[in-house]
Amino acid sequence: MNIDIIPFKVAIADSELHELQQRLERARWPENEPCNGWEQGIPLSYARELAAYWSTEYDWRRFETKLNSWPQFMTEIDGTDIHFIHRTSPHKNALPLIISHGWPGSIVEFHKVIDALADPTAHGGTAKDAFHVVAPCLPGYGFSGKPTSTGTSVEKIGRMWGQLMERLGYSSYVAQGGDWGSMVTQSMGMTETEHCAGIHINMPIVAPDPDTMADLTPQEQTALEDMGAYVEKGSGYSKQQSTYPQTLGYGLADSPIGQMAWVVEKFYMWTDCEKNGTRHPENVLTKDELLDNVMLYWLNNAGASSARLYWESFNDANMDPIALPVGCSIFPKEIFRSSRRWAEKRFSNLIHWNELEQGGHFAALEQPELFIEEVRTCFRTLR
Repeated sequence: MNIDIIPFKVAIADSELHELQQRLERARWPENEPCNGWEQGIPLSYARELAAYWSTEYDWRRFETKLNSWPQFMTEIDGTDIHFIHRTSPHKNALPLIISHGWPGSIVEFHKVIDALADPTAHGGTAKDAFHVVAPCLPGYGFSGKPTSTGTSVEKIGRMWGQLMERLGYSSYVAQGGDWGSMVTQSMGMTETEHCAGIHINMPIVAPDPDTMADLTPQEQTALEDMGAYVEKGSGYSKQQSTYPQTLGYGLADSPIGQMAWVVEKFYMWTDCEKNGTRHPENVLTKDELLDNVMLYWLNNAGASSARLYWESFNDANMDPIALPVGCSIFPKEIFRSSRRWAEKRFSNLIHWNELEQGGHFAALEQPELFIEEVRTCFRTLR
């Protein structure tokens, strides 16, 4: 088994960027939607606007430089190359932290929080809150390799992350995640208990407690209504990705506009992006941030490989109890929002709970300062 850790720098060839430019210029567009706004998905007018910006103004080298400002590495775990950022802290006694993204996110989600977590004194914090930050790309995502056989479930990835932290020399650490990263992190809370001291999640996956159905709080009632709306109108992507990701992959591999639309639609649906009565992803994120994230899928041809995680794990969530210390931050526009009493049914050692007033599914990207404070506060008791 190869356990080498190899330094890595992102260096996309000019030819790949030129090919992308050509594909954007040659795009064939559908007709205009016969309804208002985003009712049938990303509107043609905004898709054209974003694609035009991508083609004429967007600068990949800007974000490539940002990625290369952090130490990056590649290592093989269970036959798959794993790319990760390893931003060590300058502060003594920093706490090792592995942080995991989901779909349709990427390590782009963490570009505003990595340095602040690692070097808090340079970002409004104190040295006692410092972390050694490890931010890997999930298998099949970003610059990580793509599994060549089935079986790479969230449980397997959680064990892979345990191997990664051991390989980096961290005998004790904490873990954080949202979306699929939340599932991976919760899995670590069950399988990596010898070395993982605690977890923080911003999308806790728990079942609504049947015993509370006759006495729901207003927050619980709203959460259930929103979950029902998601199942009815917002979950079509998950049905496709959890059943036939390969079929979907052909279109995403061939069309940058298709990949862009498939991803950006979710940033409209899942961010806390309403302003003056109008929802729009650019109310909270920039075009560059949206396209930086799309580029990690396009450049790595990861449309199909990222979707396969749904095929592996979407319909088989492990809801076993977790006794490890758990912290939860509930952002108001998250897809699934647990109440504290529901969470306590699964997490017997709940060390942090906070329901915030701003933010959505991509918490670290949308509300980095709130996210940083949540992570710092959660893990103070475990240092």
